[in-house]
Amino acid sequence: VIMERLTSPARLMIVSDLDHTMVDHHDPENLSLLRFNSLWEHAYRHDSLLVFSTGRSPTLYKELRKEKPLLTPDVTIMSVGTEITYGNSMVPDNGWVDTLNNKWDLGVVKEETGNFSELTLQAETEQRPHKVSFYVDKSKAHEVTKELSQRLEKRGLDVKIIYSGGMDLDILPQGAGKGQALAYLLKKLKSEGKLPVNTLACGDSGNDAELFSVPDVYGVMVSNAQEELLKWHAENAKDNPKVIHAKERCAGGIIQAIGEFKLGPSLSPRDVSDFLECKADENVNPGHEVVKFFLFYERWRRGEVENSEAYIASLKASCHPGGVFVHPSGAEKSLVDTIDELRKYHGDKQGKKFRVWVDQVLATESAHGTWIVKLDKWEQSGEERRGCTTTVKFTAKEGEGLVWERVEQTWSEESKLKKDDSSWII
Repeated sequence: VIMERLTSPARLMIVSDLDHTMVDHHDPENLSLLRFNSLWEHAYRHDSLLVFSTGRSPTLYKELRKEKPLLTPDVTIMSVGTEITYGNSMVPDNGWVDTLNNKWDLGVVKEETGNFSELTLQAETEQRPHKVSFYVDKSKAHEVTKELSQRLEKRGLDVKIIYSGGMDLDILPQGAGKGQALAYLLKKLKSEGKLPVNTLACGDSGNDAELFSVPDVYGVMVSNAQEELLKWHAENAKDNPKVIHAKERCAGGIIQAIGEFKLGPSLSPRDVSDFLECKADENVNPGHEVVKFFLFYERWRRGEVENSEAYIASLKASCHPGGVFVHPSGAEKSLVDTIDELRKYHGDKQGKKFRVWVDQVLATESAHGTWIVKLDKWEQSGEERRGCTTTVKFTAKEGEGLVWERVEQTWSEESKLKKDDSSWII
């Protein structure tokens, strides 16, 4: 179930925490996240694996996905490493559930924690089959952890207590946690002959420390990492050249680490200012064309690129004269006319919170020189977000690169409610 799309080991597997690591909650425009997204979809999606490892429960994880422009990961590790799921439909890993049931009894954990007045139970959504979560004052945390461990041990349980973020206390089976979940995943991939060539773990808080302890894994603590993680690093890993403290915040730090460890391309298409200069590598890369086009489209409508005929001419030159665009409403028109129409939208989103990103960009060569690219394209305008599933057909022409032949779009599930199609251009 994991990796049907990968025929060989992943070139890179990124395993990242979400809050304050992949997601910068102090960045209302989500720029570092969008920079990472375009790099991932342009250079890595086709042959690498993206894993999100979060303390959030499935409920809170899904809420974050609605708030932030997150990509769809291949694997989601949630509830501090107690739940592993795969793909879009989040298929649970039953082998992991069996592993965690060893010397664990939820009833006993609830009974013993009831004896501590210092512990405040977190929301109902955060209580999971293999995780009980509380808030506790920083000054009491050490003492409570020590006594609680002893009590649970006496009852025959083998648990792990993790304190992070200066207030969160999680009780898990001893075999759980972000590090063990990653070790389990690597072992599973190895048994399938698909152990990633390189793995990069990314985090900012105490519950991420375990990720950096997994053998042969590169690690990055983002620049805004919490004191508890930096302290752990100073005590346990300061001589490990494979773990660095980035100079950049959040997703910017992840991109920095990819470059420093030489794990692959680290220039995000969002950091290239002139699109006419932005050439892909020598290999034909239809995914790159799509990422580049929608990035141009965002900048055109934000008025960040010059309203120049050279751009329109360049776009039209890469469209087949008989090329067709099928709008999500079902209306068909010529691709060349659609590009022409873009002229009148130059700068119409200037000064507005308008962002465009693509997700799950996957290209397949359907016949020699013909490519089909499937992706999800998203637009955020202020608080409103809309998405559509997009299929693009390209043909490779000798000396001309890729030619756009057909673009077909259908509304994604979340966008079905929107009846007004007029603001959706391409």
